[in-house]
Amino acid sequence: MTLRRAARRFLALLAAAMLLAAAAPAGAAALGRREVLENGMVLLTAERTAVPIVTVSLLIRAGAIYDPPGKPGTASLMAQLLTQGTTTRTAPQISEAIEFVGGSLTAEAGQELLSVSLSVLRKDLDVGLDLLADILRNPTFTPADLARKKQEVIAGIRRDQEDPGTVSYQAWRALVYGNHPFGRPVEGTEASVSAITREELVRFHADFVRPDQAILAVVGDLGPEELKGRLASRFGGWEPGRRTLAVPPAPPLLAARSVRTIQKAVTQANINLGHPAIPRSHPDFYAVQVMNHLLGGGFTSLLFTAIREERGLAYDVGSHVSAGKIAGDFNLSLQTKNEAAQEAIELALAQIRRMREQPVSAEALADAKAYLTGSFPLRLDTSRKVVGMLASIEYHGLGLDYVTEYPRHLEAVTAADVLRVARTHLDPERYALAVVADLTKTQLSP
Repeated sequence: MTLRRAARRFLALLAAAMLLAAAAPAGAAALGRREVLENGMVLLTAERTAVPIVTVSLLIRAGAIYDPPGKPGTASLMAQLLTQGTTTRTAPQISEAIEFVGGSLTAEAGQELLSVSLSVLRKDLDVGLDLLADILRNPTFTPADLARKKQEVIAGIRRDQEDPGTVSYQAWRALVYGNHPFGRPVEGTEASVSAITREELVRFHADFVRPDQAILAVVGDLGPEELKGRLASRFGGWEPGRRTLAVPPAPPLLAARSVRTIQKAVTQANINLGHPAIPRSHPDFYAVQVMNHLLGGGFTSLLFTAIREERGLAYDVGSHVSAGKIAGDFNLSLQTKNEAAQEAIELALAQIRRMREQPVSAEALADAKAYLTGSFPLRLDTSRKVVGMLASIEYHGLGLDYVTEYPRHLEAVTAADVLRVARTHLDPERYALAVVADLTKTQLSP
């Protein structure tokens, strides 16, 4: 047995052992327990007695894709204001209460979800749950807090516009998604944030922040029955919403290549290239993950080898497939000297074509699967990661045996699968390309 094959085997065995340990208690195959409470909230619990900390992750279908028309940034602003005052506590009182017990309480909105996180010692769980219930059910969105938070958000947007990597990525998303909600920045724009009213935040909160849209995952040193008792007094009166919420449709595929170049006096061109991809529920998901790792996911990938190792054009280059519940995207990103931007883009497209044309070797396939399987347990090595995994599994409908099924799905991927999904889901002709560079030093003709 070669050293590389031995290392692969060791990684796979280590991953299996760690996954079984993560799926405890008592050797159970499931990561945790699931039930639906009377108000429609899904409760996921995993009892862990090793540390005296309780970690909570709450996901609510209240992300930026649900922003009102013309008001991007509403979900994000609402989320940031949840901890800034309720009918019973001011922002300083909330902050002092959670800091006094050495805990943390945060809220933020992403593209699809509102995420609220809580971490406290077991002995302080009542304090944490009181605060969690209060910010979810009783935010006030006072005019003073709203005005202050708007200025903070706008200042952050302005800072982002000075970062060429962020500018390139946001321009790329706008090209990929067009007028679809996914094409808008989560935090909004200066104009949209300035125009958001308190009444719109109150309405958004009432429509979307509700138990029948919520997933509550809890990991810690307490059993599910004890937890349910503590939740009942805080969330038992939290009623489901009456409005039916429409889920945005999946964005359309790109009809043709689209390019945007942005002038900035920078020493390196920031390049983002890609197109829409599969959602998480697609049956090709696992094969696509293996394919992407081979293309741009590691130090032995085609992109890394061709662009960095052989040509020295970029310090860091790679690709990523983001698969959400509604849609996904394939993104290839790199930084290179302004003068080398065109060459780097051509090399990147050449590797995409190579991925579609040449079958992967048995050794490279085995290495990719060993890496993906071996690194997976690192996503479960803390309570915070476990609670996040539980909530994500529920959101995507993967089943609580996902952690033990994941390596089996990967192992089933064949070289023929990799070639098939590359030809099906990679497109070197219809893509979006955004480049932020000193255009006076480039000769782009992508």
